[in-house]
Amino acid sequence: MTTTEQAPAPAADAAPGRRGGRLVRRLLAALGGLLAAAVALGVAQLVSALTGPSSAPVVAVGDTVITLVPEGVKQFAIRNFGENDKIALVAGTLVLVGVFALVIGVLALRWRAVGVVGIALFGVLGALAATSRPAAEQLAWLPSVVGAAAGVVALLFLLRPLTGTPVLPRSRPPADATAAVGRHAVPPADEGAVDRLRAALGATGDRKGLDRRGFFVAGGVAVGVAAVTGGGGYLLQRRFDVSDERAALTLPTPASRAPALPAGADLAERVDGLTPLFTRNRDFYRVDTAITVPQIQPGSYRLELTGSFDSPSSHSLDDLYGRSDLIERDITLTCVSNEVGGKLAGTARWIGVPLGTFLRENGVASGSTQLVCRSGDGMTIGAPTRSALQVEDAMLAVAMNGEPLPIEHGFPVRMIIPGLYGYVSACKWLVGIEATTFDAYDAFWAQRGWAQEGPIKVASRIDTPAPLREFPAGRRAIAGVAWAQTRGIGRVEVQIDEGEWLDADLGPEVDADIWRQWVLPHDFAAGSHQVTVRATTADGEVQTAERARPIPDGASGLHSIRVIAT
Repeated sequence: MTTTEQAPAPAADAAPGRRGGRLVRRLLAALGGLLAAAVALGVAQLVSALTGPSSAPVVAVGDTVITLVPEGVKQFAIRNFGENDKIALVAGTLVLVGVFALVIGVLALRWRAVGVVGIALFGVLGALAATSRPAAEQLAWLPSVVGAAAGVVALLFLLRPLTGTPVLPRSRPPADATAAVGRHAVPPADEGAVDRLRAALGATGDRKGLDRRGFFVAGGVAVGVAAVTGGGGYLLQRRFDVSDERAALTLPTPASRAPALPAGADLAERVDGLTPLFTRNRDFYRVDTAITVPQIQPGSYRLELTGSFDSPSSHSLDDLYGRSDLIERDITLTCVSNEVGGKLAGTARWIGVPLGTFLRENGVASGSTQLVCRSGDGMTIGAPTRSALQVEDAMLAVAMNGEPLPIEHGFPVRMIIPGLYGYVSACKWLVGIEATTFDAYDAFWAQRGWAQEGPIKVASRIDTPAPLREFPAGRRAIAGVAWAQTRGIGRVEVQIDEGEWLDADLGPEVDADIWRQWVLPHDFAAGSHQVTVRATTADGEVQTAERARPIPDGASGLHSIRVIAT
């Protein structure tokens, strides 16, 4: 070899270009997988407009997740997301689907069968989740299956521009040859120039290799299909909405009105930051397992009584509205998931059928210890028969704060038994009551470790001042609410900086089933202060300071906050 000769460049010189090309293909393939999943979900949403909103794959899988996840996970979601727990669940499900789709897209670039099987698996899981729901529609499997088929077609369509035979050879040209492209001759030793030219051709569209322009055209089509089908499905699902039928209902006049409120009954009108005596419907807490709210047509509504009654019977909404013994009562509801000092409690004025009278009329057996209440979405709530019969204001509620039950709060009928947490007393979208025993059947929450009977524990809460918020030193109201349904609140005390317990002023006593507001004016010195509250029932039970988690039968402990006076 002479000094003027050049040694052949190492084969690895072209590797960076090839690696870059492979990376681009994989990234585009991952995007293709994501777009295919979007098409699958959009088409499934469209089909679910025919079979029912709860049959959509994300909803069906979300419902299954709620059923299967450990109780601690549910409590974590409620504690951290509150009433947005279902939104967080749907968002998390979509993220998992997206990650799965990205991986499937990359694998399918090399192995088409893997992509097809992966999307088919997505469809099978969605179909199984939809059909396993207690109140599954007859064709609940159809949206997932059709959506998966559309996803497979979309994935294959999107991968076509990413594969093929490159125009330029990948092997090194012979040392004595030249590579000619168009009018330009490239020395054989300059393989990097060949790679750069190959990459340039691919960037503008190499029909036999990587066709980026073709991929983005296909991607645009996929986005359009996903948007049209998903949006169209959402709009078509509005045909299930019963808002107009609900608005057209005329509320019945109760035979027994709620007691008149004393003058100045609501202390919130005079104390900033204090919870109002009554909770507006739009502000009322909502904790349930329904990702999609059941839409029950009032004209076709039936309440089925089965089990240990004299005989099975069925009752329409007109039957319930037309009764002459309807009652109107003010009742505070509390969720068992409410933490100490939490906001999962609310008060409303309800109208409904007296539950005890209704059960006796239909001959509930004396041996029944449990009423298994079934919701329109298949949820089961186990209510103690004794409480249903003996609690005076227990009812089948049909109205809330002067209007038919809001759809998200149980329209057209829900059960309410004062003094019990909602998980054993407040079945929404009520369509069935089976009289049975606790030994014979475990309802949804009992299957997950919650107590069979859930009497509400004495509770009190500080609403104002807000914790860790600064306010000027001097006189300021400490205020909040306390509740002990069916027993009533007889006393509320406040402790400041571990001093003596001071009696707070109580709002007028309205009813034992409603919470009671309390206020204690106090002169705060500048600095940090610890404020604690405790309540005593009308019959003398003092709220316990012993801390307990919500599961299995409700949280306990004293609400204590730190405030800062400046």
